[in-house]
Amino acid sequence: MSEMSFEQMLEESFKTIRNGEVVEGTVINVKPDEIAVDIGYKSDGIIHRSEYTNESNVDLTQLVSVGDKIDAMVIKVNDGEGQVALSYKRLAAEKGNKRLEEAFENHEVLTAKVAQVLNGGLSVVIDEAKIFIPASLVSDTYEKDLNKYNGQEISFVITEFNPRRRRIIGDRKQLLVAEKEKLAEELFARIHVGDVVEGTVKNVTDFGAFIDLGGADGLLHISEMSWGRVENPKKVFHVGDQVKVFIKDINDKKIALSMKFDDENPWKDASERFAVGTIVTGKVARMTDFGAFVELAPGVDALLHVSQIAKEHIDKPSDVLSVGQEVEAKIVEFREEDKKISLSMKALLTTPEEDKAADDAEFADVDIDAVANEMEETEE
Repeated sequence: MSEMSFEQMLEESFKTIRNGEVVEGTVINVKPDEIAVDIGYKSDGIIHRSEYTNESNVDLTQLVSVGDKIDAMVIKVNDGEGQVALSYKRLAAEKGNKRLEEAFENHEVLTAKVAQVLNGGLSVVIDEAKIFIPASLVSDTYEKDLNKYNGQEISFVITEFNPRRRRIIGDRKQLLVAEKEKLAEELFARIHVGDVVEGTVKNVTDFGAFIDLGGADGLLHISEMSWGRVENPKKVFHVGDQVKVFIKDINDKKIALSMKFDDENPWKDASERFAVGTIVTGKVARMTDFGAFVELAPGVDALLHVSQIAKEHIDKPSDVLSVGQEVEAKIVEFREEDKKISLSMKALLTTPEEDKAADDAEFADVDIDAVANEMEETEE
């Protein structure tokens, strides 16, 4: 039996390794983009940055130190330069997959930072194992731009686990839906008609604003925004505004809101402010062929019939008046129960005798109720 050479004995002293094997070693050198590891083999192991982490441009000297113990997977016994190519990331991913499998089976809620915004969803990483969250499962509402999630920590559950096909799917939407259902249940349990609540403007439309009450949205219709007239809700409210409203009605899961508080009702002291014979100043709010409505206060409009605008005959109000014009007139009728007030500009231009004679001749056949109803129909 021949004696072995020194080189042969040295070769025999080293352990053998195979691709896919997990080895333990000691870090002997660290560069920003690679780690050298003594694995007790004839060649050192090398872990390149791309095989250590999924994060790009990370400085490995900030993560690993000489002397650290590290486990890694052999991916190539000879990398072509006489060294062993190792992967820390793949071994960590295997461990991560086991972690995700347990979370999938136990319906566990996971939290991780968004690593990448992809075309069609988000990518998050847990222990180097990647999870894909499709755009449709990122939120319970449509998200046009997912970039706002980049780098944010989000919570989700695993709804599909198939690492062989590289399909590990996360779902954030169902958590948000469940949380909203819980908040809605708590909200409806504590609110009642008449309650004054605070909320945040969530959306504004031509017909009103939707207010987030913390669990459910309530509708503040344009007609309930003010005792006065609101022409365009978008000029009054903006998304994110904080508002105080009261609950006007609750119908199943629909909440009707109002800002027309009773203590601000302009008709509360109207009988004193707008008594018959009082001379008032107001602005023309709108006109028809038969008359004009003059705003005396927010929420209080009075009818100025065409026959009461001037001493001479006028065919239609727009011949002498314009919307927004300030006018002075006398209150000639006040009906609190119907919230109707009639004005006369002519009464300020004539003597009582002249005014009465003119009224008998021109205004005797005017039906104030009919005129007012016609005006209300034109408003609708």
